Amino acid sequence: MIKDRRFALGFRVVAFVVATTGLLAMVGVFRGELHLEALAFYTMQSNILAIVLFGMLTIRTAIGLRDGIKGNAGYFARFEMICSIDIMLTLLVFWILLAPTLFTMTGEFSLWSFDNLAVHAITPLLCLVDYILFSQPRHLKYRDVYFVCIFPVAYLIGTSIAGLMGYVYMISPTDGGPMHFPYFFYDFERIGSTAFLYIGVLILFFIIIGHTFYYIDKKRKP
Repeated sequence: MIKDRRFALGFRVVAFVVATTGLLAMVGVFRGELHLEALAFYTMQSNILAIVLFGMLTIRTAIGLRDGIKGNAGYFARFEMICSIDIMLTLLVFWILLAPTLFTMTGEFSLWSFDNLAVHAITPLLCLVDYILFSQPRHLKYRDVYFVCIFPVAYLIGTSIAGLMGYVYMISPTDGGPMHFPYFFYDFERIGSTAFLYIGVLILFFIIIGHTFYYIDKKRKP
C-alpha cells in the first residue's frame, strides 16, 4: 500500500481524465457527433461508474493532503473493490467473447483506437491498479462479495425489460435484423434458454472474484 498522497492524487487525476476522455470519444463527442444510444451498453455504464469512483477519490485525496503528504491514501475501499470487479467484466467479456468476432467484421470500427482501448482496457486496469496500490487492507466485509452482483444484475434486468418491450440496441452484423438485447450471450430471442447458462456463469464469475478479493484482503498487512 503506497502512502504518498501526492502520487495518489496525480494517479487519480490522470485516471479520471483518461476515463472521461475515453467515454466522450466513444460517444463521438470529439468527432462532432453524439451517439447517446451507446450509453445503453454495460461497457459505457461501467465506465461511468469508474469515472464517479475516480472523481470521488480525487476530491477525497486532495482533501487528505491537508493532513500531510505522507499517510493513508486509500478511501472508499469497499466501493472501489465493487467498481473494480464490475468493470473488469467489461475488459474480460470484450476481449474474450466480443473482440474475436470483430476481427472478422469490416467497417470503421478499430480495436486499437484510443476510445476502444480506453473503455475496454485502460480504465478497467486503472481501477484495478488504484485498488492494489492505495486501498486500505482489511476494510472489506464478507457481504461485499455479493454486493458486487448488484450493478450487473440491475443492468441485466433493466436492459432485458427494455428489450422485451421492443427497444432496439443495434442491428445484427450477421443477419441484419434488430437486436433487442445488447449482448449476444443473453439474447433470449436468438439463443433461447442458453442465455440462462451464460448469465449463471457470469454471476458465478462475480462471486468467485469477489471471494478472491475478500480473502486476499484479509491476508494483506495494514
